[in-house]
Amino acid sequence: MKLIILMMLILITGCSEFLLLSSGASVAISQSPVVKAYNGVDMITIMQTDKDIKKHAYEKLKEANETKKSKSDE
Repeated sequence: MKLIILMMLILITGCSEFLLLSSGASVAISQSPVVKAYNGVDMITIMQTDKDIKKHAYEKLKEANETKKSKSDE
């Protein structure tokens, strides 16, 4: 019984330390000027086109892939 409690305690404290470290890293990354600039451009893109940059890129790649497949079928 003591072994189970000890193992649970080790797992719980280990996970909480990892979560604290990972949450701190994400805050540090989001403060980067490059990330702020990308988010600003993405917000303007969404306001003008109702799609974000990733959606535009996905649609372009999907369209190019479909065009490539249709040319290979001929």
